[in-house]
Amino acid sequence: MKPIALTGLKPTGPPHIGNYLGMLKPSLELAEKFQALYFIPDYHALTTVRDGKELENLTYQATATWIALGLNPDEVIIYRQSDIPEVFELAWILSCFTAKGLLNRSHAYKAIVDDNIAAGREEDKNINIGLFTYPVLMAADILLFGSHVVPVGLDQQQHLEITRDVALTFNNTYGDVLTIPEALIREEVMTIPGIDGRKMSKSYNNVIPIFAPPNQVLKPVKRIVTDSKRPEDPKDPEDCHIFAIYRHFANADAVAAKRALYLEGGLAYGAMKQELFELLEATFADKRDRYNALLNDPDALDKILEKGAEKARAIASPIMAKVRKAVGVSI
Repeated sequence: MKPIALTGLKPTGPPHIGNYLGMLKPSLELAEKFQALYFIPDYHALTTVRDGKELENLTYQATATWIALGLNPDEVIIYRQSDIPEVFELAWILSCFTAKGLLNRSHAYKAIVDDNIAAGREEDKNINIGLFTYPVLMAADILLFGSHVVPVGLDQQQHLEITRDVALTFNNTYGDVLTIPEALIREEVMTIPGIDGRKMSKSYNNVIPIFAPPNQVLKPVKRIVTDSKRPEDPKDPEDCHIFAIYRHFANADAVAAKRALYLEGGLAYGAMKQELFELLEATFADKRDRYNALLNDPDALDKILEKGAEKARAIASPIMAKVRKAVGVSI
């Protein structure tokens, strides 16, 4: 059997360029070398999403995203986290082997604590237990399937390190039961700049969507921040936010030619933005149509997810049986 790679797409809304380059595209490539599992962590979203209909719609959006970008449900496994009850059983077991101090150091938790302290609020104000134990549920997502590699962004690397720590603690107690996963990080796309130069993120409102209508893609592209140099002035492509995105979509010859034009002078930012927009349209126009068609057929998406859950549980069941046997509960 191929080694297992697992990745999840949290249902937080329509994807943007940063999602695509940092996680979606590399994850789709995993199917060439691995038994690839793709899941929608809908229960993770409960830490912030409190509207049931919204969560359902977001789950469909995430599912449609995977398939529209090229994932073939007949060749890989795609499923909803909530359709795998073993995940939540394993999460409880793992929580009994997770030091509170380890979770205290979680970046997401610490960031909110720090914000509360800075604002003069109680340290744990507005922090629910779901957010605090988020890394344990993530560990269960990963370890339940014997995952060998997990593609993660730099901001999620710590969660995988926590997963490894928890798995090692469990194995030190019961023997070689859980597979210890490795992080898979593509350094060249670790941080994709948004239109303001900061990391592209919905929280910064600086994203370029990939499935929005063309006019809604062109607008943020035109707003990408640049310096005040004139077209004839030489420029450093490594300092240009347009080029930082462009080079991931243009072919190697075009990137080399554009780099030379930056350095020699003769490149206008307005023309560069238009060319980037046209590249994005060439890349995503057909996929956008597929995405919209999928969203209009939620019954078909449900069937895909249900079939994927059956396949996923076939992998999870024997691993969960080993865990139950190790801890001494009924099988």
